[in-house]
Amino acid sequence: MTSLHRAPFRADHVGSFLRPKVLLEAREQRQNGQITAEQLRTVEDAAIRDVVKFQEDIGLQGITDGEYRRTYFHIDFLEQLQGVETKGGIQVSFRKADGTVDFSPPVMQVTGKIGHARPIQLADFEFLKSVTTRVPKVTIPSPTMLHFRGGRGAISQSAYPDLDLFYADVAAAYRDELDSLGKAGCRYVQMDDTNLAYLCDDKMREGARQRGDDPDELPRRYARLINAAIAGKPEGMTTAVHLCRGNFKSAWAAEGGYEPVAEVLFNELAVDAYFLEYDDARSGDFAPLRHVPKGKTVVLGLVSTKLGSLESKDDIRRRIDMAAKYVPLEQLALSPQCGFSSTVHGNDIAVDMQRAKLRLCVEVATEVWGSL
Repeated sequence: MTSLHRAPFRADHVGSFLRPKVLLEAREQRQNGQITAEQLRTVEDAAIRDVVKFQEDIGLQGITDGEYRRTYFHIDFLEQLQGVETKGGIQVSFRKADGTVDFSPPVMQVTGKIGHARPIQLADFEFLKSVTTRVPKVTIPSPTMLHFRGGRGAISQSAYPDLDLFYADVAAAYRDELDSLGKAGCRYVQMDDTNLAYLCDDKMREGARQRGDDPDELPRRYARLINAAIAGKPEGMTTAVHLCRGNFKSAWAAEGGYEPVAEVLFNELAVDAYFLEYDDARSGDFAPLRHVPKGKTVVLGLVSTKLGSLESKDDIRRRIDMAAKYVPLEQLALSPQCGFSSTVHGNDIAVDMQRAKLRLCVEVATEVWGSL
């Protein structure tokens, strides 16, 4: 087997990394007014240089900034759109192997017309690009994150009496963002989407019904939204979507195989690649991969970022072989199932184990495909 030559790579990753202590301390100091925003950014810059070297030393080809400038994987981006505010939180019971974790993440409220007043990730991308010789990867939340959690009730009736107008404005804002990144040379963008994965969970599907949504129709509605958001993307830009069932302090919020969304996900969603959680039984089997058409890449998230034990090479290779019964091996790649720190809090895993798991992905990918 040969390399994919372009993103995603045979050994890839979702994007976020455990925050170093010095960065957490600086963020707290900034929150308390003890340092300026510029001083915090200087600390972030230094930490990002370190995490870039960390990734390069392991052998990764796609490089992120670790999401070191964010508190949450989605909110820091979305609240910079015009018309979006953060209000309160929704109590969610995240589950761990040893119990539950109650968490109330802030909720996005659409209080006015959605707009893209200025580039959001441009400065961060330009810095990342300046400190790596490999492929800089930008991770942003999926545009669906502005709808699913609050539904119609979280979107201003006066601003959007017709939800089709809401979806059109969200897509336009994302097109503007991708245009600014593309002009700066960005060629690898990943959209993080919990909602398509949540629609695989019976309880989450029922919650959607109670909010007035049809869980069978939502995947198609979301596919149209994402397609409109990436329409006209710069030539040569790889777009990927990562499906996540929740990732907070090693806990998750949803479970269930991909079957309820698979046909739409793989055939109506116009992205180039899919990062799919497949680290344990809650993600179901590989049978939904039978819907994957030629020309698309599935990055198998077979290595857990939630558990502090290291997977075996034999088990990973066996599972890759199982997936290859449904989609050709040349259309597959390998990664951890999620980021190591989707929020600033981080998962319950040691930094050394984070490194070991990424090295494992690189080693297995090299053995299976011959190169990265």
